[in-house]
Amino acid sequence: MSLNDPTVVAEEYASEQGLLGRRDAYRYADGPDAPALAIDSVLEMQPRRVLEVGCGPGEAAEKIAAAGVTVEALDISDRMVELTCARGVSARVGDVQDLPFEDGSFDAALAAWMLYHVPDVERGIAELARVVRPGGRLVAVTNRIDHLRELRELLGGEFPTRNFSDENASTLLLGSFARVEEKEAGGWINFPDRAAVEAYVDASRALWARELPPDFDGPLRVRRAPVVYLATK
Repeated sequence: MSLNDPTVVAEEYASEQGLLGRRDAYRYADGPDAPALAIDSVLEMQPRRVLEVGCGPGEAAEKIAAAGVTVEALDISDRMVELTCARGVSARVGDVQDLPFEDGSFDAALAAWMLYHVPDVERGIAELARVVRPGGRLVAVTNRIDHLRELRELLGGEFPTRNFSDENASTLLLGSFARVEEKEAGGWINFPDRAAVEAYVDASRALWARELPPDFDGPLRVRRAPVVYLATK
């Protein structure tokens, strides 16, 4: 199964349930707050206009807008756009591979945990570079390949994010941007018992179909390894 298969992505994000179920596991997490770091990395540019692609339910877009910034949000999912609009943020259905905006329209863009879902990731990055003004910034977030290593070892399988991970993200971004900086945001998820792990696995089933061993009871300490990339045009 590939995370950039359009059919898989469309099915997974037709509803917010899987995404919110996976996010719920982070109540057991320690270490840096990667979503907050990504938002801060956008706002430190003091932008007037920001684009978020793959906006999901709209939490980040809403927080950026609350800082007095004009935000345009975009997602391929009708449901995610509906949820984002309900937060009072301008949102539309669209594809990062073909952005409906003029060149240099934005001071900054945010693409958080979504570029590994894009079939032609180089084209998506080029489109983001096109709509960001000279000197502007793309904040892109993904995971290192050792993200969830202990859970993958328990279940027996890879979590397929390699099309945009720490292995290639900088190289891909430098194809369209002049400079790239990395910010580490890793930590741990401390699942207290089998039920907590099972809830995460169930929420990931459409993307990563695995079963827990019957004799596993927990607890389980799992590394999380997000990386925030700051790409300057």
